[in-house]
Amino acid sequence: MFDITSSKLLILAIVALIVVGPKDLPVLLRTVGKYLGIIRRHANEFRAQLDEAIREAELHELKKEFESVGNQMKSTMEEGARAIDSSVETARLGVDEALKGKEGASASQSGSETEPKSESESEPAPPESPQLPEKTGT
Repeated sequence: MFDITSSKLLILAIVALIVVGPKDLPVLLRTVGKYLGIIRRHANEFRAQLDEAIREAELHELKKEFESVGNQMKSTMEEGARAIDSSVETARLGVDEALKGKEGASASQSGSETEPKSESESEPAPPESPQLPEKTGT
């Protein structure tokens, strides 16, 4: 930052010795050192606050990115759910139409027959679930 060479430093020391005097020179150097330390501390605090502000800005950007990805995922899942619902509804309508056609055909057949079919003959029984053997305590 400052271009201070050893020759310039020597000139500054001689001028300070002449102006301040040898008796007060150590007090002056202590005071200058103290103020340089304070200035460095303030510079470090400023740098730390600046770094923290930059990190917060980056975190804010990351938060926005995650929220946008989350919104995209949500909309994609909702779109998929709508597609599945429409497929299920289409299949349900197809099954309902097939059942109505079957009921219409069976109604025309039952009108021509004299004895009605029992419930067990008209609809097949649901399959029985297999029974698992019970485990005995070991």
